[in-house]
Amino acid sequence: MYAALHAVTQFYGSRLVFKGVSLRVEPGQVLLLAGPNGAGKSTLMRLLAGLLLPTQGTVSFGEALQHNRQALAYLGHQSFLYPELTALENLHFWNAWEGGKATRSMCEAVLERVNLLPFADEKVKGFSRGMAQRLTLARVLLQNPLLLLLDEPASGLDTQSSTMLHAEIAAAKQRGAAVVWISHHIAHDIALADAVALLEHKRLAFYGTPAEFATRSTAEPAGGAA
Repeated sequence: MYAALHAVTQFYGSRLVFKGVSLRVEPGQVLLLAGPNGAGKSTLMRLLAGLLLPTQGTVSFGEALQHNRQALAYLGHQSFLYPELTALENLHFWNAWEGGKATRSMCEAVLERVNLLPFADEKVKGFSRGMAQRLTLARVLLQNPLLLLLDEPASGLDTQSSTMLHAEIAAAKQRGAAVVWISHHIAHDIALADAVALLEHKRLAFYGTPAEFATRSTAEPAGGAA
């Protein structure tokens, strides 16, 4: 087990986000989070990232993640890129902040994986939204994490870049990493998933296999929402 939620209930002020949520993230597993807007998907992701403390219940991490800061990588809605720095400089900065020691060649290799190597020495302020999103993905991939948390990582990506994203998720799974993934396009992305968790009506409405999820009468409206 890499991470787990145990009977977690979360409030924002007096507003209940969800209650009684329990799930596990296992090595080599891709867990797809589904649910309508406001269901609490990003909140659950932030709990797994350690950025929020649960109101009730507990969030626990396996031994491999407890004392290794680089073992967990989180891609949220904000890129946290510095526009006046180049792509390479951004990677070096964040890698060092996470405690890594990436060389220029390592940074260039991950930029090549996300099709940004020709722009390695260009300032990020000139990047398109899609380029910035790919650089943010490169930032988390450079960590080579055991637990990769992706909150709508395909936002702003074209078809070619989305194919690259799928390849990176499959590669992470192949090397034994776990991926928790919030997607806009559940029907398209579910083929990569090993498990699906559906947040709906302030609770975990479904937690099971993609095949079981596909049989639900509510799968299409819930999965199609962000």
